[in-house]
Amino acid sequence: MSTHRPSRSRRLALLAVVAVAGIAAPSVAAANTPATTDTNRPTAVQALDDTYYQDAMGKSGPELKAALHTIISDQTKVSYDEVWDALKSTDEDPDNPSNVILLYSGRSQSKDASGGNPDDWNREHVWAKSHGDFGTATGPGTDLHHLRPTNVTVNSIRGNKDFDNGGQDVPDASGNRTDDDSFEPRDQVKGDVARMILYMAVRYDGGDGFADLEPNDNVDNGSAPHIGRLSVLKEWSAEDPPDAFEKNRNQVIYDSFQHNRNPFIDHPEWVDSIWK
Repeated sequence: MSTHRPSRSRRLALLAVVAVAGIAAPSVAAANTPATTDTNRPTAVQALDDTYYQDAMGKSGPELKAALHTIISDQTKVSYDEVWDALKSTDEDPDNPSNVILLYSGRSQSKDASGGNPDDWNREHVWAKSHGDFGTATGPGTDLHHLRPTNVTVNSIRGNKDFDNGGQDVPDASGNRTDDDSFEPRDQVKGDVARMILYMAVRYDGGDGFADLEPNDNVDNGSAPHIGRLSVLKEWSAEDPPDAFEKNRNQVIYDSFQHNRNPFIDHPEWVDSIWK
């Protein structure tokens, strides 16, 4: 594991959130609220905006995207082998610490039931690793902000399809649908999927020796460094705002593993600010 860590001031943001606000994850700031001027905002939001996100506040569009890229690129990287244990923490079932929650099916399954058998869980790349051909390389191939535990069979059905509405029901994964070129996750995680895809587009912009990942409005992207459908992903993000599980996951990744955040979980309104 790399020893690269974010600046001390950004690390202190989390300490302020936990010590002052007494909560596990920050709530969401009101849309377009400038930093440091609204005394009615929750302390957790103020702490993050005044420290971790300070260089992004007041920006929009390409300037906001560039600022967020710089902020979230300051991270500790994990190896693909280390992802197994990391997911046992990031996706732990809050009602059963021996289990993880599988992304698409929503099933609570033993942390030990991982592997390659049809009923096991494995490591799903929500931004399909063939879209940009980054494989399992340390970086986009191991970034916990888009790696999730999923049922092996359901993962295979999703494959490297783009995201869109429609299709036939996915067996053993109620609420998910698929067709020849797209996959629609269940309603409870539509926003999660969208925010993971958009995180990847901001984090990986052509530097680090990897492709410039960008969403588009197509569903036939193949191995190009694109995933669609952007218009649908934006709808999903708006319709399914971050819940407690997603916020906690963001916090665990920040606390214990990569020490960076998915900004669209903390500030969902930034989706429309960047992709208008």
